[in-house]
Amino acid sequence: MPTNGEIVKDVVEQFQKVQAHMKNAKEENASKTYEGLKKDYKSLKAILNSLGVNLTDIDEIKE
Repeated sequence: MPTNGEIVKDVVEQFQKVQAHMKNAKEENASKTYEGLKKDYKSLKAILNSLGVNLTDIDEIKE
């Protein structure tokens, strides 16, 4: 069973990957891709908030 630290690390890494893909989709005007990624972004953000992670420094999209 993973520890809380391992879970937080995994979710933060996923969150950062989704944000990077969102930035690329926005630059490429891939609106459908961006909207799909936005759903993942919101879910990951909710998980991180529930785990008590401060998103101030890692949330680059801020939606």
